[in-house]
Amino acid sequence: MRLYPIETGNFKLDGGAMFGVVPKSLWSRTNPADSNNMIDIAARSLLIEDGDRLILIDTGMGNKQSDKFFSYYYLWGDHTLDGSLAKHGFHRDDITDVFMTHLHFDHCGGSVERHPNGEGYRPAFKNARFWTNKDHWEWAVNPNAREKASFLSENILPLQESGQLHFTDTPRGDFAETSELGFGILFVDGHTDKQMIPHINYKGKTIVFTADLLPTAGHIPLPYVMGYDTRPLLTLDEKARFLKNAVDKEFFLFLEHDAHNEICTLKETEKGIRLDKTLKFEDII
Repeated sequence: MRLYPIETGNFKLDGGAMFGVVPKSLWSRTNPADSNNMIDIAARSLLIEDGDRLILIDTGMGNKQSDKFFSYYYLWGDHTLDGSLAKHGFHRDDITDVFMTHLHFDHCGGSVERHPNGEGYRPAFKNARFWTNKDHWEWAVNPNAREKASFLSENILPLQESGQLHFTDTPRGDFAETSELGFGILFVDGHTDKQMIPHINYKGKTIVFTADLLPTAGHIPLPYVMGYDTRPLLTLDEKARFLKNAVDKEFFLFLEHDAHNEICTLKETEKGIRLDKTLKFEDII
């Protein structure tokens, strides 16, 4: 098995929304804001090469939305999904599986592209199976008013229409090993219903793709919960269990949304669980 970080592009989000009730005077120490109160955000995917399979976890925003749509997110930097794949010697047609932690537009937008003839949409990875879970799928295609702007039908329905959509099993508990994909999945409900957090065994280490359970290294303190979460009190409970497990089992946390830190580890302190080290991906491979 080999792992590759795939940078799909960078954008900005409102710092207050990203940190909920935490005052700016605290969160700005780790995630400084610009004059518009926007903070740097990454859309960092992970590619798993395992035998003859290439599994891509999340796909970023994609590029099919309107200029007006993207203007709300202040895109910056030169990263693209295709450019990042090419850097490692791959093409999107090589991808065998696309695993979507959840179906918010910044995690699955790159899974679907406009049809070349300009009429409608199609899967952006023509040879891939696209993975979500049935509970989250139902949540996304029948969205609540709070999340409706994050679940875009053009990012979701073409996957089903193509016949390339597949569902992982949803466990009775909150963790399952997947025979289909070869890694474990933690299911969490605080941010959105049945978000999936992959746990990958790699060279004696556990690499956890933290998605929106832990967006950046600045979100490690327990109360630092996003305003976007649908059930923030549930996030607190899920996050507390996850952080303790991450310390006890010495997980390496792969940060999808941290524009400046790729990997981090955690430690116990008198103030609770805090950042231990930040690492470049090449430091652990």
